[in-house]
Amino acid sequence: MPARPISSPSAEPDAPGVVGKAFLNVRDAAEYLGLSPHTLYVWRHRRQGPPSFRMGQRGRVMYRLEALDAWIQEQERADSRSNTALSPLSAAPQHRSGYTTSA
Repeated sequence: MPARPISSPSAEPDAPGVVGKAFLNVRDAAEYLGLSPHTLYVWRHRRQGPPSFRMGQRGRVMYRLEALDAWIQEQERADSRSNTALSPLSAAPQHRSGYTTSA
């Protein structure tokens, strides 16, 4: 099943769903990220994933839309496949000192 494209907030400000909201609950944040809500709960329990917080008397777990976008950008910068500066293939070969090469 192909993934559903999720439009950015600036593209369709009047669209229903997660678009146009400043805060997202777990279900909406998971949909925005293309993950399951369970994954976000597990990440939160392990103190991983995007930053979240509790809001209101019932303590609902919420995510800021701008924090999700920033977290996605951090993931892209940290991944050597999308950040060529981190690719080990583009690094100069390293030589160990103290070793002699014999021909």
